[in-house]
Amino acid sequence: MEKKLYTILIYSENVVGILNLVTAVFTRNQVNIESLNVSPSGIPNVHKYTVTVITDEAQAKKLVKQIERKVDVIKANFYVEDDIFVSEVALFKLSTSIVMSTPDISRLVRHSGAKVLEVNETYTTLQICVKPDAVTELYKKLAKYKCVLQYTRSGVVAITRDKVERVSEFLKEQENQQFDFLEEGINSEEC
Repeated sequence: MEKKLYTILIYSENVVGILNLVTAVFTRNQVNIESLNVSPSGIPNVHKYTVTVITDEAQAKKLVKQIERKVDVIKANFYVEDDIFVSEVALFKLSTSIVMSTPDISRLVRHSGAKVLEVNETYTTLQICVKPDAVTELYKKLAKYKCVLQYTRSGVVAITRDKVERVSEFLKEQENQQFDFLEEGINSEEC
């Protein structure tokens, strides 16, 4: 099977140690994590993990199944690029003297859509929020000028193109099943 970039979205309860359990699944399957981002989701008490990996579809399915077996994981799904919107934030600290003496760098920064956060006599700090490939490309171009003093990336964040987040539907179904179960219990006690 063809290997390509998959984005795995995982939703879990906010429990200590769950990140270790999730990453252990990748380690056991010898799949390298390209990017990892963890943050609270739009659902109270639920955290969202965005993990990118280069693998094939069969392996992505296997990873999702193994992750969903973890006790505190609510739901996991995998996506390809057309199924989601992705973005990544990167910060660059550039040598101000090189930036000022090389007009091509200024043009490059303007055309990339980067935002200048600070300029002083020592360094110039930039922020860019784009697709991961564009971050990599900007870094490569700036590195050619030997002006990069520091560089860091946030890791990919992603949202699905679905009209409703799948985990919201899943939680609603779970809630309805619990309500039905409780109603059945109450009705059977009346007999």
